[in-house]
Amino acid sequence: MGNLTAHGEFAPHGPGAVLTATVGVVFAFGGTEIVAVAAAECPDPGRAVARATRQIVWRILVFFLGSVLLVVAIVPWPQISGGESPYVTALDRIGVPFAASAMSAVILTALMSVLGSTLYASSRMLHTLAGHGDAPRWAAAPRRAVLLGTVVGCGAVAAQAVSPGRTFPFLLNSTGAVLVIMYLGIAVSQFVLRIRTERTEPERMTFRMWGFPYLTVLVVLALSAVLCSVLFTAQTRPQLLMSLGSLGVVLVARVLTRGRRRTGELRFVNTVR
Repeated sequence: MGNLTAHGEFAPHGPGAVLTATVGVVFAFGGTEIVAVAAAECPDPGRAVARATRQIVWRILVFFLGSVLLVVAIVPWPQISGGESPYVTALDRIGVPFAASAMSAVILTALMSVLGSTLYASSRMLHTLAGHGDAPRWAAAPRRAVLLGTVVGCGAVAAQAVSPGRTFPFLLNSTGAVLVIMYLGIAVSQFVLRIRTERTEPERMTFRMWGFPYLTVLVVLALSAVLCSVLFTAQTRPQLLMSLGSLGVVLVARVLTRGRRRTGELRFVNTVR
């Protein structure tokens, strides 16, 4: 356990480095919000989301934070290189045979799981957007939505093959920034919606949130600090600016399609019927 306090102690490069690295960590957490998409098909969505969220929190604490704690306790952080998985380094250090092969199998399994869940989520989101008039009507067909997601994924693989040293780092940082912005929007929306519901329709507050509103405010401040650290870091600033640019495009498209949204919804309902 001496490795946790040696070699410069905690955050040897300062808190700014921790906040900047958070963008990459958020990239690994991307997809946890899929539980809300899947819960929409459950008989009791509210209870399903609450139960799944509790499981996600415990799994992050045990499998992610717990495993990272073990890695840095076994291997001094200066000896962890970017060319090898830290888990492989730790397993080799304690003498586990075939550590690299075992981790490759775990990573391949995880990637296949992520691929399936991502295709499912993208097809469901396209279906919903098309139903609200925010996407072309042809995207409402599940087969077409899955095909579109597959084509985009193949395009990312092709870009990685053409430029292996730039594609993945760009996707890592830009996706992390988009997720931070998305989580920030979710936190603000949850704060406003819960306050409004408690004032006007308190009987609808079936599920209580502990620590509200202080915990929500803390989350908003933490996410804002992460975005500020990314903005003032030269390596990640371009990705954040491009993410903000894509957000601006979405907002402009939302304003331009506002008048046609209701018409799209009606046409979608009539088509389904």
